[in-house]
Amino acid sequence: MKTHHLRIHGRVQGVWFRESMRIEAERLNVAGWVRNTPDGTVEAVVQGTAEAVDAMIAWARNGPPLARVERVEIGEAQWQAPFQGFVKRVD
Repeated sequence: MKTHHLRIHGRVQGVWFRESMRIEAERLNVAGWVRNTPDGTVEAVVQGTAEAVDAMIAWARNGPPLARVERVEIGEAQWQAPFQGFVKRVD
């Protein structure tokens, strides 16, 4: 099990990024969450097999068609408990 914290920079809000990420996470069998942040970035925690998490990170580097991702910061997540499903958060 691999867990990473992502912060995605660029034109990533208002372009269906969170919902697209949720759909992609379900396709890849990745658990965790995604949310918009007040500074205009998208924040996510992704958890799953190493291959699935790496594929999710690769997807996040491009995002959905209307997004313009400038960079993705990747950090080790401090959440160790397993997540159930992938949630689009609004907080």
